[in-house]
Amino acid sequence: MSARKKAEPKGDGITGFPFAPEREGSWKITLPCTKAEAEQLAGDPPELALLDPPPTLMTSEPDPDKPEDWQLDAYVEGKPTRALIAAVTALVPSAAKVKPVVTHIPEEDWVTLSQSGLEPIHAGRFFVHTPHNADHVPEGMTGFVIDAGRAFGTGHHETTTGCLMMLDRLKRSGLRFDDIADVGTGTGLLAFAARTLWPAARVIASDIDPVSIEVTAENAAVNAVPIGRGRGQVELVVAAGLAHRRLKARLPYDLLIANILAGPLIELAPVFANAVLPGGTIILAGLLDSQAEAVARAYRRQGFYLAGQIVRGDWPTLRLVKRKR
Repeated sequence: MSARKKAEPKGDGITGFPFAPEREGSWKITLPCTKAEAEQLAGDPPELALLDPPPTLMTSEPDPDKPEDWQLDAYVEGKPTRALIAAVTALVPSAAKVKPVVTHIPEEDWVTLSQSGLEPIHAGRFFVHTPHNADHVPEGMTGFVIDAGRAFGTGHHETTTGCLMMLDRLKRSGLRFDDIADVGTGTGLLAFAARTLWPAARVIASDIDPVSIEVTAENAAVNAVPIGRGRGQVELVVAAGLAHRRLKARLPYDLLIANILAGPLIELAPVFANAVLPGGTIILAGLLDSQAEAVARAYRRQGFYLAGQIVRGDWPTLRLVKRKR
């Protein structure tokens, strides 16, 4: 990212947040945070749903020699209000006494950040990239255009990458699935990948956030993924867990994917178990390595066994199979 000149403070107590006529475009709120806080923010904290406009969060490790010191950058459209800045600051309690750095981003810099600033992701046979890299899909790989935007799941987080790798592993092992659900779909990427691997399957993707479903529909159009209820199509619904008549009408599933958070995964274990065929597979992600045993235990109690896992950094992706009675 190119360096940007910061606006001079004018006595409001917030670095780079001048008392100037409001400027349109994108703004960035920067705060230090801990590694643990950065990992929590990767799961799209529910507090974001209460913010208007909701920011796009990006966390990074500025200095590899200081692995516990991370940075939060929150991007918003339009000049952020004091209330919005306070809400973002509340996401990182370790920075409670730190003055946020708030800067205006010229349009061309925001485009550079959201496009070329995100390197393509290789995950199994999948190549996930922004429109900036559309001409660089390696031969023999399946490319998906997923722009940096309003929903989680660009492929750049270890949880999404791990799920893509797990799907690729299942396909290479010769498994076939006919009824697939992607719960907490985010950008739709995992549903698109599953449909590509098993093109004759019926696929449904859901998310508790209506914005995520809007983003998924947009991404489906960009990637020529047909939306609908038939085989080879992806159906989209807004729902918490499996609480939607269309999700219930499609029961049972032989493959269920849920890249959400450890708490909801444990809470939903009985619901997911009842939704999956004996011998069916559940792919779970969004949990930390320290949470993996608790999540696996919740599903063992529902008649599943751990059939495999992929660990990316501190983020495991679990494959659980329902025992045949």
